[in-house]
Order: sequence, then C-alpha cells, then structure tokens
Amino acid sequence: MKTTILSLTCAVFALALSNCAAPAGPNTQRGAATGGLIGAAAGGIIGHQSGRGLEGALIGGAAGAGTGALYGNARDQEQYGGR
Repeated sequence: MKTTILSLTCAVFALALSNCAAPAGPNTQRGAATGGLIGAAAGGIIGHQSGRGLEGALIGGAAGAGTGALYGNARDQEQYGGR
C-alpha cells in the first residue's frame, strides 16, 4: 500500500513540474513548492486524525504541488505572454 501511494505521489509531482513547451517559470516553481508544503502539512494533520499521517502528508503534498504548479504556470503565462 505504501509503495503504491509513494509511486502515485512521485508520478503526480513529476507531472506537475514538467512543462513540454519551455522550462518552468518562477511562478510555477514557487507555486509547486508552496503548494507542496501547505498540502503536506494539511494532509499530515488530516491523516493523523485517522492514524495515517505519513500517507496523508504524501498525498496532500502531491496534490498541493500539482495545484500550486498549475496556478503558478497560469500566472507565468499571463506575465510572459504564453511563451
């Protein structure tokens, strides 16, 4: 079970940080890092309530990093004109 969650977390994180057209901009990187930290903290707290704090932190971190990267990428596209 832990291997599956770890694999899923790594896959989501890798997809969130990948950008085929150009290297990730500063807002994308900052959004992924900030979202990952906030998501991991929230997931750890929520997971702790059910006795699975580590799994909650991994899932929350991946979801937060993905969401933060998407938001940051949208900001980069606005700021830099779609590259």
